[in-house]
Amino acid sequence: MSDFSDGFLWGAATSAYQTEGSFDVDGRGRSVWEDFADRPGAIEGGGDASVACDSYRRWPEDIALLEQLNLGAYRFSLAWSRIMPEGTGAVEQRGLDHYERIVDALLERGITPVVTLNHWDMPSALMACGGWAARRTVDAFAEYADTAAERLGDRVPWWITQNEPWIIQLLGYQLGLHAPGVRDLGAALAAGHHLLLAHGAATDAMRTHTTGRIGAALNLLPCIPASSDPADVEAARGSDGYVNRWFLEPLLGRGYPPDMRAHWERALGRNLDEVIRDGDESRIAGRSDFLAVNYYTHRVMQAAPIGPDRPFPWQVVADPSAARTDEGTEIVPESLTELLLRLHHDYPGVPLMITENGAIYGDSPTHDGRVHDVRRIRYLRMHLQAVRDALAQGAPVVGYMHWSLLDNFEWALGYRPRFGLVYVDYRTGDRIVKDSARYYAEIVRAGHLVEWDHKRPIGQVVDSLGAFG
Repeated sequence: MSDFSDGFLWGAATSAYQTEGSFDVDGRGRSVWEDFADRPGAIEGGGDASVACDSYRRWPEDIALLEQLNLGAYRFSLAWSRIMPEGTGAVEQRGLDHYERIVDALLERGITPVVTLNHWDMPSALMACGGWAARRTVDAFAEYADTAAERLGDRVPWWITQNEPWIIQLLGYQLGLHAPGVRDLGAALAAGHHLLLAHGAATDAMRTHTTGRIGAALNLLPCIPASSDPADVEAARGSDGYVNRWFLEPLLGRGYPPDMRAHWERALGRNLDEVIRDGDESRIAGRSDFLAVNYYTHRVMQAAPIGPDRPFPWQVVADPSAARTDEGTEIVPESLTELLLRLHHDYPGVPLMITENGAIYGDSPTHDGRVHDVRRIRYLRMHLQAVRDALAQGAPVVGYMHWSLLDNFEWALGYRPRFGLVYVDYRTGDRIVKDSARYYAEIVRAGHLVEWDHKRPIGQVVDSLGAFG
């Protein structure tokens, strides 16, 4: 008996900037991440993504990997700078041609394309007016979305407008740790709002070109109190407003939550009417056919005093009981079940697609030329068990995209972290399928969680899949 429905989408995910390279090919414009990478110390190790996985040239190999792994879906992003090098105006047809070839190749192999429009790589030219902190970027994004959907809308059944608006808001405009490297709380608020407003504007523009489902991808982090102290409970509620509800509620028709709006107004010392204008919330609402969920961990919250570097009265503390990835991320698969059930209960009828879930483990090829990433196998199984448990309790989960198909350029952390099901040798570009990918392929083929005994050599589980690259 299958643990998952017959139509369940099994896939893996990547993004354009993290994998493509080939910055100077086919008329591509510059993105904010090139500008950011040029800053001394901005990228760990001093690298950039000018080569990355070389997927702009090697994309047929990547699609072949998907096919070998039995995967029926591929989440990837279009590079805005390849289609509109200046962010608006002139369209570069060679960029559209490239993505059209990818979509057609996927469909020929029975692989469903799940296409993201903005995976953080905004064209640099738009920073002249403030980037996402400027309202006019909403119109630029809608123009880009309209152009992409006009070309590809008849073949792409799933569209994601924005990837992780909270991360863009927080790391890009509040803390300056990601591109464009702005450190301004007011700009962060505006950026987050404009990302949601652009989702609404893009969806409206795309509707004439596609019957595909359109949604946005949120990185949702269940927030739990560090203790039963009422102050910690309130801190967890506040953090949930900051990270989750501030984006969920307007997208799914309820408007910005009043409690978090009050936190923002206190932190900024003014009301939000200049940024969140009359009618904006109605332009965001009712424009999500599904919710894309990126899940990695939870947040354990403790009350803390407001200060110069803490605009809100809470802080994240460690969970001493949790296992961790090589990057220190706490591993809590049970929180994924709880999150999916919460979304099901709070927003009934909204289909849920897990569009990112994965872990950083630094395993590399051993003497036999293979990557025996046993910890990723364990991580994958635990999180798929969590999805299965949520499905059994009625959560409408329609698919799971593992992050990532490939090891890639991990933004400000450079090339050290490895998220991939497939190992990439950055010197040669060669791909090596990890044992976790082989195990995932076995699950997909079976349609349920196959047994895996951690005491048994991994080869006994996966050798039946045959030889991979």
